[in-house]
Amino acid sequence: MSDSVRLVILITTLPGQGHRQAAAFERLAPLVRAEPGCVQYDLHRVTGDPDQFVLLEEWASREALAAHDLAPHMIEAATTNKAFRAGPAQVIEFAAAPVA
Repeated sequence: MSDSVRLVILITTLPGQGHRQAAAFERLAPLVRAEPGCVQYDLHRVTGDPDQFVLLEEWASREALAAHDLAPHMIEAATTNKAFRAGPAQVIEFAAAPVA
């Protein structure tokens, strides 16, 4: 099995729609956390902006992340999220070891 994959995902909703993102995450999180290889899946609201979020994800392997992307609940979420998101989420992969 390959090394784990860590992601920071930046999400911005349409103005005043942050509550819809939070509600969608509440429904989705238990399904994602039950997926094989899910180590972390946590959403945080950006301080001072109710329409911006940071999603922290960690997957045991690239294979687990690939399976996650193809899960039926993720395909459905990608469609429904378009109704309240300002645009595509920005995905940032980061290294396991800190720089210094």
